Amino acid sequence: MHFVARNSTDAAYQSQGYTLRADPLVLFRQPPTTIHGSPISTHRRTHSGGSIKLAHYSKQNNNDIELNALEPLISHEEKEATVPEGDGDDVCSEHDCELEHCKRIIINVAGLKFETQLKTLNRLPTTLLGNPNKRDKYWISATNEYFFDRHRPSFPAILYYYQSGGRLKRPVEVPVDIFLEELEFYQLGDSVIDAFKVSEGFILENDDIPMPEQKVKRFIWEVFEYPGSSLISNIVAIISVAFILTSIVTFCVETLPQFKNKDCTNVSVYDEDGNVTSVKKFNYLDPLFIIESCCITWFVFEIVVRFIVCPSKIKFLKNIVNWIDLLSIAPYFVFLVVFFITNSCQNNSRFLSVLRVLRVARIFKLSRFSDGLQILAKTMQVSLRELSMFVLFLSIAVVIFAGAIFYAEAQSEESFFTSIPDAFWWAVISMTTVGYGDVYPTGTFGKIIGSMCVLSGLLAIALPVPVIVTNFNNIYRQTTGRGNHI
Repeated sequence: MHFVARNSTDAAYQSQGYTLRADPLVLFRQPPTTIHGSPISTHRRTHSGGSIKLAHYSKQNNNDIELNALEPLISHEEKEATVPEGDGDDVCSEHDCELEHCKRIIINVAGLKFETQLKTLNRLPTTLLGNPNKRDKYWISATNEYFFDRHRPSFPAILYYYQSGGRLKRPVEVPVDIFLEELEFYQLGDSVIDAFKVSEGFILENDDIPMPEQKVKRFIWEVFEYPGSSLISNIVAIISVAFILTSIVTFCVETLPQFKNKDCTNVSVYDEDGNVTSVKKFNYLDPLFIIESCCITWFVFEIVVRFIVCPSKIKFLKNIVNWIDLLSIAPYFVFLVVFFITNSCQNNSRFLSVLRVLRVARIFKLSRFSDGLQILAKTMQVSLRELSMFVLFLSIAVVIFAGAIFYAEAQSEESFFTSIPDAFWWAVISMTTVGYGDVYPTGTFGKIIGSMCVLSGLLAIALPVPVIVTNFNNIYRQTTGRGNHI
């Protein structure tokens, strides 16, 4: 994977009298251009073994001179140069290497020597190699070369960045963290480093985090939003985690048989005739309800305080984490409203039972305090393309194999597949290699199709996994800081 960091280098190249050529791949498809006319001499750079050498070519008799179609940069002088008119007696002006800065220099990187032209490095004067004052610190007069005690396998890619006009490609054998350290050492610029991180799957965080202007609001915002920033923020984070875990435990415990219908109590109601009627009322003294109410009180207090002191109300509402916090406490108030309106809990286990599932979303509140959950969420975000490809392939394969297994087992009296939609479940559990065994093919052709379905599932799962694992490793190093300085 490589990218062209031209946005950050255009100004530097143009200031040195250069403009960017078109993509070299386009030039490869074009026939070579030749200049016919009187004998002239020219020069071009040729790359071999990691070095750039100056090669002179002269035209003699009727031989043509082939222009260098691979040259990534063209100087304004070269574009304006024209072939001298007249016969073969005209002679071009003498080449001045000092004036054109094409003097060859040697760069020694931990014992591995590279040779290039001076004007190649001068194209980027803000970098370490392009700035004479910066690179002169590494000049060794005894050997007449520049010496850098740096990572050798990374330097060819960095030198090619100067030669190619902004193409940066990390060598496969070089780890990302080491290559990033080399980019920072040679001072290629923040824009180039950020572009490289994006190409490698990193998520760039905005350093300009908005903060409240008032000092008190800023302090409260840091306490609730950035756990670990201070002692008070650590205490608040511990309290929040304790309430979250308590709420989850309560949600699980109340489904036990011995706690079933404990939130309702039978109350005797006397009518006008003195008859006694037993009515189920909501039990506000239920211990589980009291614990749940305490947890909800803290959650409401937390989200209200964060909303009041947040620097931007719009960004606060756009944050999906805040919506998860809101959805986790919404069922509690919906139940209370229903209980107050109906004055009973008869509907507690009917249409409102679906809302209880939303309480599970409280476990995602732990993502604000857990680096592991944040890494997982970022990995899924970066890997959306690979995951979407997997889902698409799985959906197509499920339809194909469900139809195939249905018609293959249609003649069997013991077939488990009554229709193609009914076979979707078998195709999904077979491709994901779960295989519950509740439905299975019984005929010969059905077993062959089942084997093909399993093999296709293995292939579908194996293809996106390496990419997702790579994204996870990159985000893990970026978040935890282990192994690099990202």
